[in-house]
Amino acid sequence: MKGLMVVVLSTVFFSGCAHVISEDSRNLVDPSVTFVKLREAPDSFKGSYIMAGGTIASLKNENDGSKLVVVQSVLDDFGVPTEADAASQGRFMAVTTVFLDPMIFKVGRKVTIVGQVEGGEVLPLGDINYAYPVLRIREIYLVPKTEPRPAYYPPIGYYDPFWWGPPSWRYRYYPYHPWW
Repeated sequence: MKGLMVVVLSTVFFSGCAHVISEDSRNLVDPSVTFVKLREAPDSFKGSYIMAGGTIASLKNENDGSKLVVVQSVLDDFGVPTEADAASQGRFMAVTTVFLDPMIFKVGRKVTIVGQVEGGEVLPLGDINYAYPVLRIREIYLVPKTEPRPAYYPPIGYYDPFWWGPPSWRYRYYPYHPWW
């Protein structure tokens, strides 16, 4: 009975701590291929699967599919990209035969991708030519948007004699505090 209780509680506890990419896709990933190695020589890793993520920089839909350019960032233990900042090691391109809706895959959203390396492609980026490692998407995870939490205000009709609201409300009706 005690063992069953431990199994049930640990299942409930760890259910919120799942990886964002399926286990089947993660088993294909070659852990020896880092993003730095891939950027240096993308053609030497053709056919390997890697997991990479970051912030969407652009999306281009064509007749034969979609091309997603992503600014790489480090993935946490659950596969969610951290903030793209100075720790970014560059950009990569992810291609798929599936249509990716630009209203969903917007610039600035974060994604995690497991893909097969197809080599490299050189495209213009501003005034330079940039060498992108190209991944064929096997699985993609779009990180949900997080909304900022609103400040708490008591519900309408609630009265608390010790709560005087934000500073802008504090002296609106009373020029002085009633207890001093």
